[in-house]
Amino acid sequence: MGLSGCYSCLKYLVFFINLIFWITGFTIIVLSLWMLIDPKFYVSMAQDESSYYSGVYLFLVIGILMFIVGFLGCCGTIRESQCMLVLFFCVLLIILVAEVSAAAWMYSNSEDLEKLVKDNVDVTVHQEYGVVPSRTETFDTIQQGLYCCGAKGPTDWLNSKYNNLGQHGVDLSISSPPLTYKIPLSCCAGDPQSAACQTATKATIAARVPEIIYQDGCSDRLVEKLKDYVSTFVLIGVIIAGCQILGLAFSLVVCCGIQQRNRYKA
Repeated sequence: MGLSGCYSCLKYLVFFINLIFWITGFTIIVLSLWMLIDPKFYVSMAQDESSYYSGVYLFLVIGILMFIVGFLGCCGTIRESQCMLVLFFCVLLIILVAEVSAAAWMYSNSEDLEKLVKDNVDVTVHQEYGVVPSRTETFDTIQQGLYCCGAKGPTDWLNSKYNNLGQHGVDLSISSPPLTYKIPLSCCAGDPQSAACQTATKATIAARVPEIIYQDGCSDRLVEKLKDYVSTFVLIGVIIAGCQILGLAFSLVVCCGIQQRNRYKA
């Protein structure tokens, strides 16, 4: 005999909440795999590659756990299994505590995280661009997508490994004969293959950078973009956390209803 009355309504409500968990977990798994395969993610520039992939794998684990939680909750609710519902409650509680802890840590370390983003953009511009293919591709996408150039501006490319200037005792203040340095084509606001871009990306030291080259640096633009992402993730996180709390409460009520029913049977 199944649950009846209010317990029956709660049973289907818990099933619906767990269906949301199951779909959310599946979505996180797909997104994590996409982030591992596609290097063109702004978030990847926020940290070094090893930390980035560690974070993505952690994200993947969370997705798998939520997928399992949704499965346990759906099966436990439909089968009216106390064992599965208790297991669902325990795993969901662990996930909720981990999420709250991670959110609190990120909030308390927000300034350090912003500095980390800017430091890693600076390292990419001066040491990795043109040397590490994945970072080069990612940063080209960032410059094109955010309409920016370099870490703080286009002149950052002057002392980068991309140019190999300033590394062999060259006096960069010499103006005769004029020295030139390369700026990536992804910094150009026009068609990268056009003559205007080809000419503009060969800049002269001490001369003004052409207007067709993006003048703003990518560090501040990237921080602003990531803050927009954070706002979206916070909203989604609050909604998911609310559903998780409801899931915890309703699963306990359904468990009590199943226990009460079994007692009457006995």
